[in-house]
Order: sequence, then structure tokens, then C-alpha cells
Amino acid sequence: MKVIVRKSSYSYDQLRPHFFAMMDALGGEMIRRQEQILIKPNLLMAAAPARAITTHPFLVRAAVEYVLERGAIPLIADSPAIGSFTRIMEKGGFQEALAGTGVVGRPFKETRLVDLGPPFGKVALAQEALAAAVIINLPKLKTHAQLLLTLGVKNMFGAVVGFEKPQWHLKMGSRRELFALLMVRIYERLKPAFTILDGITALEGDGPGRGGRPREVGVIMGSSSAHALDLAVCRLLQLDPDRLPTLKVARELGLLPDHLELDGELSRVRGFALPALSPNLSGPKFIQGFIRRYLLSNPRCDDGSCNLCGECGQICPVKAVSYEGQAIFDLKTCIRCYCCQEICPEGAIGIREPLAGKLLGRFF
Repeated sequence: MKVIVRKSSYSYDQLRPHFFAMMDALGGEMIRRQEQILIKPNLLMAAAPARAITTHPFLVRAAVEYVLERGAIPLIADSPAIGSFTRIMEKGGFQEALAGTGVVGRPFKETRLVDLGPPFGKVALAQEALAAAVIINLPKLKTHAQLLLTLGVKNMFGAVVGFEKPQWHLKMGSRRELFALLMVRIYERLKPAFTILDGITALEGDGPGRGGRPREVGVIMGSSSAHALDLAVCRLLQLDPDRLPTLKVARELGLLPDHLELDGELSRVRGFALPALSPNLSGPKFIQGFIRRYLLSNPRCDDGSCNLCGECGQICPVKAVSYEGQAIFDLKTCIRCYCCQEICPEGAIGIREPLAGKLLGRFF
């Protein structure tokens, strides 16, 4: 399976030809006249491009122009975690970048139930994603507090609309591999024809929101398989693929390629800061409270940054957030989905790993 790697920048004169050549090499001829083509970026929240929280608007513009040149109809859509879609398009620089194309984005709204098999059953996915003739998947290279990295496979979770997302976090709880299985099943059902990753400015640390830190990596990567692309990113970051839950699940299901063909130079990135993940622990119910409080990583609030906006409490699927001068987390109730940390508009919520958990993590 081929993964194309190109050193690039956000200079549009450089990025556009790189993107077009990548699409041509991956089979862009499958985009046919008058067909609706879904362009699915990562539009987590309203943030300036320099924050590296969303797919860069120039990558989205390049995808739009490629689709238009083939005579097809581009649709930019996603289901953001927080804020209005209009605000995301404005602050994220998408309106300005798309000026003159005649194309605007819109949020996913209509859904259709799709059977993803046990243990999930029927899951509501965006109708536009299910109906698209071709999907161009445009993930961002970012860390993720629950699944370590949010790459090609994880990006398609955006087809789960609105508050269905935190509900799935609630159902999965701290069962990270089960949650990763859901990501893989959604990706396999939607099966984007192209996945092109924005890794020019990545996000390290406590991503995927404002708790992360931008880091220049300087590449775009493309493949017809997000599994292959995610595997190549692990090589880029010198990361054991089994540490990425979605890749571990994909390997167990036989979905990873037998051979990874790299087209381009994959320069290794050293010291990319990853978030601390909670160890997967089980045990008798009477010790679960102790485990949750003293062993598992948990959200923490920087009271100097918290402005009591209430967004974390609104999105929390188990209502584990209260307020007293700052956001307070009930660690017995918290399921460690980290939705609060993901959407905090001030980046005031981080992830704290207790000392006992760090020590225990060496043995599990």
C-alpha cells in the first residue's frame, strides 16, 4: 500500500501543486463530473490556523479546486465539537481561503442509522457522508487525550453528528480499545477514497484542542488507505504502532497492509510530545473508586485560565463537572473521555497522571 510523503509549507504556490500531484497519483480520475464529493476536514472548534487545531484552510481550498477542475461538486462538511459552524469558518480562515470558489462549508445535520455490527449495533452517521460519491478525508496531525493521536481513521468520527459524540464517549467509558474499534468500523463503513494529512504544523502535547502546542513538522502525507497513512505517521514519530489504539485494532482485524510503500522521504521527528493515557484497569467494584481517583489520568483545570464559560459541563456525558471559582471534576463519576479537555475554548483543562498511576503503568 502506497503512502506519499512530501515536504511542504502553507505557501499556496507550493502546497497546491503538491496536493494536485498527490491526488493524481492516488487515482483522482475516479472523481467524475457532476458527482458530489465530500471534503471532510478536521473542524474541531473555532481557532486560528496558527493554533494547529483544525486542518489548514489552504489544504481545504486545494481540495475544492481539485474537485472543481474535474467538474464535480465539492461539499465541505464536518460536525464540530463546540461553537457555531459559521464562527469556525470565519476564525479558522476558511471563508477567506475559499473566496472566489463559490463553495462554502456546512455542518452535518441529517443522519441515517447504519449497522456497524456488535457490540455497537445501529449508529447514526451523517447522510452526506453516506451518500457522497467520493470522500476526501483531510485529517490534522494532532495528539488526542483518549486515543493518543487523531489521524486518518479517527477523523471520520466527525460523521457522528452533534451530541451523539459525547453519548458514544459515555457508552464506551474508559474502554479505549472498544472506542478504537468504533472508529475503525465507522471508517470502514464510509471508506474515504483519499486521505491527505495536514502535517505541516502539527499539534503535540495535550491535544486535540487548545491544550496542545503547535509544532512544525513540514509534511503532507497521502494514501488511499488511512490505515496505511496512520502507520506511516507512527514511523514518522518513531512510535510503536500498537500504542495507537486504532492501529492495534486494525492489525487484529487484518486491515493493515502487508507492505508499506513510501513515495518520498520520511524524515524522523524526534521528541514529539504525546499525552499520557490512562492504563486499562479492571477489578472488583469496591475498588473502582480508588482506581479512578488515584490511578487513572484525570482532567485538571488551570484556575488562572478558566473563565467559567460552562462548555465543559455542557458536553460532559456523565455530568461530572461543577463550578466553584473554576471547573471541578468528580473523579468517581468521570469516565475519562476527555471531551472537556478537547473542547475547552481557553485551553484551561489539561490531563494529570497521578504518581501511583505512572508507577502502575510501567507494569501494565
